[in-house]
Amino acid sequence: MTTPHEPEGSRRHIITPRSVRAANHEEGLLFPLSSEETRQLVRTALEEDGAFQDVTTIATVRSDRRTHATLVAREKGVICGAPLAIEAFHQLDESITVRVDAEDGARVGEATPVFFLTGKARAILSAERVALNFMQRLSGIASLTRMYVDAVAGTRAKILDTRKTTPGWRRLEKYAVRAGGGRNHRMNLSSSVLIKDNHLAAVDGDVQLAITRARELAPPGAKVEVECDRIEQVERAVAAGADIVLLDNMSLDELRACVKLVARRATIEASGGVTRDRVRAIAETGVDWISVGALTHSAPALDLGLDFEGT
Repeated sequence: MTTPHEPEGSRRHIITPRSVRAANHEEGLLFPLSSEETRQLVRTALEEDGAFQDVTTIATVRSDRRTHATLVAREKGVICGAPLAIEAFHQLDESITVRVDAEDGARVGEATPVFFLTGKARAILSAERVALNFMQRLSGIASLTRMYVDAVAGTRAKILDTRKTTPGWRRLEKYAVRAGGGRNHRMNLSSSVLIKDNHLAAVDGDVQLAITRARELAPPGAKVEVECDRIEQVERAVAAGADIVLLDNMSLDELRACVKLVARRATIEASGGVTRDRVRAIAETGVDWISVGALTHSAPALDLGLDFEGT
């Protein structure tokens, strides 16, 4: 039997002090930071917030006071960032016990408990804002991604992110996209080839030359992608051996024409002007990928809160 707040098939488990660094994840969803990277990132955030010298909490709460608290989703969405939040609480009190009800990647409804905390009241109070900051940001990305993924359900299109990420947070934000059911585009400039309009301008528009030079330098097996903003560019890119063509800011009619022209000779990515209202129509043109910069640069924070026992 599940509780009214517990999704069918969910698994509750306890994260005991320091014994487990992160919640179990669904297959294929692996937290991107090592234990040491997680520790350092969270430590920096706690120090930035003055959590180890929380004068208000030290002045008002006795050091031996223990409490129970529940981290709650106040709106529906997708959870992400639990390992960072748990690390924040543990750095303030290694004895805090956490029971996880909603792991990263889990969908939650309004007023759904995410996890339960038991430990020193001072530590939970002082770590609260840092824990919520991590989780609200990453859960917001995961939740927005899930909205886009749901919008194209039943089509062949996959939702991808971009490199429009917060400096220093790329691995975390791309992880949040995966938690929401999306896929990652290239991680950085060194991971794959994407020849854009300015690259082509530097070789006088010679697509064949750009692709040849890219293949000479790129790692074996690396895909070569070419950005196109006109239909005639698409034919030249495919004829030159591009693995992927990026259709930039094209109309729906242009997208359909390009899908017909390419005829599965290359993967087709649509980008630019992608909104939640328009993404379904873009998917129905037959493209393979739809990249959405808004997933990481414009996702609103998911409303999460920490409720203390007796408050």
